[in-house]
Amino acid sequence: MVTRRNFIRKAATGAAAVTIVPRFVLGGPGFIAPSDTLYIAGVGVGGKGTSDLTGFAGSPDGKTKGNPKARIAVLCDVDDRMAVQSKKNFPNAKYYKDFRVMLDKESKGIDAVSVSTPDHTHGVIAMAAMQRGKHVYVQKPLTHNIWEARMLTEAAAKYKVVTQMGNQHASADPARTIKEWIDAGLIGDVTAVQAWTNRPVWPQGVPTPAGKFDIPSELDWDLWLGPAKFIDYNPAYLPFNWRGWWNFGTGALGDMGCHIMDAAFRALPIDFPSEVECSSTTAWEGFFKEASYIESCPASSIIHLKFPRKDGKGNIMLTWMDGGLIPKRPEELLPDEVMGEGTNGFIFEGTKGKITGSYNTPPRLLPTSRMQEVTFPAKTIARVEDAEAGHYTQWVDACIAGYGKMAISSPFEFAGPFTEAVLMGNLAIRAYAMKDGNKYPGRKKLLWDAKNMKIQNFDPANEFVKGHYRSGWKLD
Repeated sequence: MVTRRNFIRKAATGAAAVTIVPRFVLGGPGFIAPSDTLYIAGVGVGGKGTSDLTGFAGSPDGKTKGNPKARIAVLCDVDDRMAVQSKKNFPNAKYYKDFRVMLDKESKGIDAVSVSTPDHTHGVIAMAAMQRGKHVYVQKPLTHNIWEARMLTEAAAKYKVVTQMGNQHASADPARTIKEWIDAGLIGDVTAVQAWTNRPVWPQGVPTPAGKFDIPSELDWDLWLGPAKFIDYNPAYLPFNWRGWWNFGTGALGDMGCHIMDAAFRALPIDFPSEVECSSTTAWEGFFKEASYIESCPASSIIHLKFPRKDGKGNIMLTWMDGGLIPKRPEELLPDEVMGEGTNGFIFEGTKGKITGSYNTPPRLLPTSRMQEVTFPAKTIARVEDAEAGHYTQWVDACIAGYGKMAISSPFEFAGPFTEAVLMGNLAIRAYAMKDGNKYPGRKKLLWDAKNMKIQNFDPANEFVKGHYRSGWKLD
């Protein structure tokens, strides 16, 4: 595919490049050549999309520095109300409502696409961009279902584009420090990980919104729904509470799992689980009358994932808790010491010790007295300067360098399998809630064939491996 950057580079190195002109003569001090500039289209430019775009290119007030090589060339959002701030931040950017129209019209003028839409549209937008040879940055979780994560992972390799999932704490120190400690044998062989969050901080385990409402003139509701089944507009879903509904979001696990569980996938020899089981909060709408809120994610859940170690040394059990549920405090932790960072955290359990911490706080050995007794290993894993900002700027630099030229924190080759494992927990939750003859019998183990993306012992659960796509929408 001939893009603007490819044309410029070829022209610069071909017959047209007769005279070499210094860059400062062309554009003055600080000038960045077009071939060294990344032109980005943002899809979903309100909420998190606002900070994603300033993370790439900086903010007008200078509080967010961004990468001087990034330019926001195009904005796209189905809701004009959500786009207001990004339009102010990048007044010269073209604006569209439909990402498909935007890609058709602007493909030759952009190099990359940032996707910050609700979860259910991540896959279709990212795939369409990669098929046009565009680098992509996609907010976490990478996709809405397991099948989509597999498809995006394969597409990134097929189209040879630079990719990054927006779990920005993947560029922070804690996960790197934990890997160095585990590799140095400070806690022996890890056998189990506990992870938890206080999320959701939005409604879950609630009845489906009812009532008839006029669609705001600024919103294209049909485009907002995208591949999801059609339902009537309801303001209860927008702009943020879609997270708690299976049609659009992935609940507390999808929101926070890609932050909190990142250290386990980065530090341990695991990729795909072989088994999963779960339990979740039961909702009641009367005395001994169980509610059937199957469209809403549960208020809280516990998920147990079993991972075969890739080094053949047995299995690692990973337990996830959300909705304010937390594991039992380790005996090594003193009564007044904080577990994790409180509302979020993890515990790595090894044959010779334990580690506690969170995605955004320094890890600690347990008992914490070991922090003064142990000789810690040298830092052997490269760090990302100013990690949260660096997650954005490293992607910009990697896109300009080209596919395979630079290491980045959360490329799809890592983020895709990671997302599959995270979303396996949601598959178990949804199977747990099945009714009408398909009742999931308590905490039955679901046996997972990762290669073929199939539950082997409870076929009704396979309904949740791949989503259902409305006519006119597809991923492949």
